[in-house]
Amino acid sequence: MLALQSPQPLDALLSFLYVRLGCYARQVHVPKGPLYRVAGTSVSISCNVSAYEGPSQQDFEWFMYRAEAPGTSLAIISTRDSQFSYAVFASRVASGDVQVQRLKGDSVVLKIARLQAQDAGSYECYTPSTDTQYLGNYSARVELRVLPDELQVSAAPPGPRGRQAATSPSRLTVHEGQELALGCLAQTKTKQHTHLSVSFGRTIPEAPVGRATLQEVVALQPDLAVQARAPYVERLAAGELRLSKEGTDQYRMVVGGAQAGDSGTYHCTAAEWIQDPDGTWAQITEKRAVLAHVDVQTLSSQLAVTVGPGERRIGPGEPLELLCNVSGALPPPGPHAAYSVGWEMAPAGAPGPGRLVAQLDTEGVGSLGPGYEGRHIAMEKVASRTYRLRLEAARPGDAGTYRCLAKAYVRGSGTRLREAASARSRPLAVHVREEGVVLEAVAWLAGGAVYRGETASLLCNISVRGGPPGLRLAASWWVERPEEGELSSGPAQLVGGVGQDGVAELGVRPGGGPVSVELVGPRSHRLRLHSLGPEDEGVYHCAPSAWVQHADYSWYQAGSTRSGPVTVYPYTHALDTLFVPLLVGTGVALVTGASVLATITCCFMKKLRKR
Repeated sequence: MLALQSPQPLDALLSFLYVRLGCYARQVHVPKGPLYRVAGTSVSISCNVSAYEGPSQQDFEWFMYRAEAPGTSLAIISTRDSQFSYAVFASRVASGDVQVQRLKGDSVVLKIARLQAQDAGSYECYTPSTDTQYLGNYSARVELRVLPDELQVSAAPPGPRGRQAATSPSRLTVHEGQELALGCLAQTKTKQHTHLSVSFGRTIPEAPVGRATLQEVVALQPDLAVQARAPYVERLAAGELRLSKEGTDQYRMVVGGAQAGDSGTYHCTAAEWIQDPDGTWAQITEKRAVLAHVDVQTLSSQLAVTVGPGERRIGPGEPLELLCNVSGALPPPGPHAAYSVGWEMAPAGAPGPGRLVAQLDTEGVGSLGPGYEGRHIAMEKVASRTYRLRLEAARPGDAGTYRCLAKAYVRGSGTRLREAASARSRPLAVHVREEGVVLEAVAWLAGGAVYRGETASLLCNISVRGGPPGLRLAASWWVERPEEGELSSGPAQLVGGVGQDGVAELGVRPGGGPVSVELVGPRSHRLRLHSLGPEDEGVYHCAPSAWVQHADYSWYQAGSTRSGPVTVYPYTHALDTLFVPLLVGTGVALVTGASVLATITCCFMKKLRKR
């Protein structure tokens, strides 16, 4: 070697003097040492030259000095001479285990892919001179110390939680929504001051393990900061993903609310880091251990619903009981999973699942669907996964197709539930025998013609055939008002009626006057319109209905009909037409009254004939 390592203060002084004088002073730079690396791992040592003369692309030669022979240089590799290497390095250079890589014209890096214990020593980077004068520093050295591999990584006993098979590595089955907990042991006995980083990663099921396929889930950095990778960042922020250090060498990852995408093979990767003299942290070794093959069993693939006891045929008033059984490899209700069960009914031949009858929510609270309020209906859990629907007294309207609907929920961030699966049972037919009630109704206006100011009485007689004992009748009166001489096409308006319990119900009378409704016989109803006015004109009809009361005191309508139309027209008294003309004179009134009377009579007779 032509150039020797110069003391650092002298190098700085020479550089300063030559720069001030406008001259060049070559300087070769390598990292500060000593560098600590681990046997079996790789190392990269950079080298660059500055303040040189000549071409921009400089050549580099690497030498090594071992501690037992500090004065003997061993040629490693050169950028200009392929035969430069000594025998101890020649085969490794030929195989690519040792190589020099040019970063740019005046900068290279020496790479050793797999360090050996005998690679410990002082490494010198030398640059052949291209300067007009021999000035400055032409080489630099850095010490490399090779440490034994003391890092150990393994799955933490007693192993992951869940249903675990006795295989190696373990095979773990976790239900969707449950916690996935995995433990890892990582420790080192390196005498130097080092830090460990531990990360948990996942590969998709059946995929080969490697850096290209391994997806990092969460990691504990050397500075003890916890960092997650996409798509787990949001779950870490929500508290669903946690990583903690327990004791001196045990690390634990917990994934709350396991999802289908969490299936795969999980690994623990531990890396050992050391701080180089320049203040940077370098990874000196890394090891990986397989923790478990995890299968997340989704609720949608497991949830199943069956119903019984089969097709039902019952009579009106009899109780109806249906059973629903929820099956499958499902987690029990608890902090991670919840279930709701309900019954739906569709009339025979109607499409779709129908309307809700009753249900139990995730808290076990029962509720009835629209139209079932006030009825004696029970929805209860009779076994761990068996639910019963009971209608205390069935009605003909309860006939149809019944289905049981079960929903499974998992708990996400906080206490929020997320629906994960739902399943409906096969249809179950229910037949309820009809009562066979036949109603007929006849309505008429009592007394024929009725005049303004009088009371109009409308009677409705009802006949009944069939039906059970204790049948009760109700009747209501309806009116359709004329518009511009014709009947309106809108719905009829309720005037009044009497219910099956004998309670009167009053609607809205067209004229706004008083109305009375009453039962005048066992099957005869009467409507009276007092002080009849012109606004009460219209077509009226009677609508009777038959009702049956069951043992649970609930009522249901067993039949209904409608009478024919009854026309109510308030006539005007003839003397009323003479009252106003008498005020202006008897003679004029007689003539006018006779003329008006003839006109009214004529119009009345025409209208009467038309009606």
